[in-house]
Amino acid sequence: MLGVSALLVLLSGCQSVTGSPVLSQVRLIDTSPDAPGLDAYQGTAVLAYNLGLGTLTSYVPITPGLYNISADQAGTHSQLITAPGTFAANAQYTVLIGNYANALQELILQDQSTASPLGQVNLRFIDQSVRSGALDLYLVPSGATVVTQRPVVTGVSFNTNTGYVSIPAGTYTLVALPTGATPTASGSTLYTGAAVVYVTGSASTIVLIDPQLTTTPGVQIVTAADYQPPAAA
Repeated sequence: MLGVSALLVLLSGCQSVTGSPVLSQVRLIDTSPDAPGLDAYQGTAVLAYNLGLGTLTSYVPITPGLYNISADQAGTHSQLITAPGTFAANAQYTVLIGNYANALQELILQDQSTASPLGQVNLRFIDQSVRSGALDLYLVPSGATVVTQRPVVTGVSFNTNTGYVSIPAGTYTLVALPTGATPTASGSTLYTGAAVVYVTGSASTIVLIDPQLTTTPGVQIVTAADYQPPAAA
């Protein structure tokens, strides 16, 4: 498993702010490989309890404004990290809490909340793996092999945010290799995922994190849906 379960303070189960123009929405991802369980707060209001590595919360609606988003060691009021963020009405945000426990940091990003162009998918890659080194990422279409493909992004390293990359909708397998490595049909990879169908008009964030409780080189993936067309929801 990528993470432990989180007891979420969910005020709504929706995945979009459409129809709620007076609200902002925020979700959290714990990407630290060695931090203890985390309780997350928006000011003094609890957003989630006991986040663990790889935990992705649902979007939580909040009143727009400027807030400190903080994380305490779970079950205590021992604050480990806090950072300010401005949250606009009718917008969605992802807060990543990452790095090693003795150097925790937050990254607050606004998410795409509208449809991608017809026939296209927007994917955003965020590297939160502190151990993997620089990576080249491939999206291998169904029926193809990585050998015949060019990387979709190159030189991705810790704290890299690629922004949204537009690709044709379809079925792809994500593969990660060390930057500059030549893919081979029988060669090993740092990550090879399952085939995923990316629906036209959708947008997703793909976060690279360290494998849990291991020193073996490699990465794991957390995929967060930013926008899903109504027919795909």
